[in-house]
This record gives sequence, structure tokens and C-alpha cells, in this order.
Amino acid sequence: MSDTLSDEEIDRQLPDGWEQDGEEIVRTFEFDSYLPGVGFASGVAGLAEAAWHHPEITITWGEVEVRLTTHDAGGITEKDIDLAARCNEIYE
Repeated sequence: MSDTLSDEEIDRQLPDGWEQDGEEIVRTFEFDSYLPGVGFASGVAGLAEAAWHHPEITITWGEVEVRLTTHDAGGITEKDIDLAARCNEIYE
């Protein structure tokens, strides 16, 4: 099990565009229409499966919200920060 990060550690390490929301980190990615968002969500799912760390993903028209937390640790860990950074990489 991973150790949770302090709020200060989260603030220092949080990738661009992400924010802390309680025991989760969250970012809403924007798209011009629905299908590009679905494709992005599929890419996130592939990253998550490879990392065995599965986020909550909400798809709406033009937006995909990704929420990350490490449930077995009870909060935000390095696993969340790492996957958030990987999500940013495939968005760019």
C-alpha cells in the first residue's frame, strides 16, 4: 500500500490543470465535441489498466472529468500524481 501525501506535497507535485478536491485530485479536460472526449477517456482507461490504478471518469459533450484517489490508502498518493501526469501527456 502507498503512503498518502500531505497537502503541501500534493500542492508541490500536482500536474498542471489538476486541483485537489478533498481526498481526490480532479481535472476536467475540454474537447470540441463528444467523440474526441470518448477517445481520450479510452486512452486514460488504457493507462489506468496498465498502472492497475483506476480513476473515476465522467464523459459529457465536450468534457471529460477524471478523478483520482488511492482507495486502499485512503487518499492521494504518488500513484495518483503519476497517473495525472500521464493523462496530461496524452491530452497535449
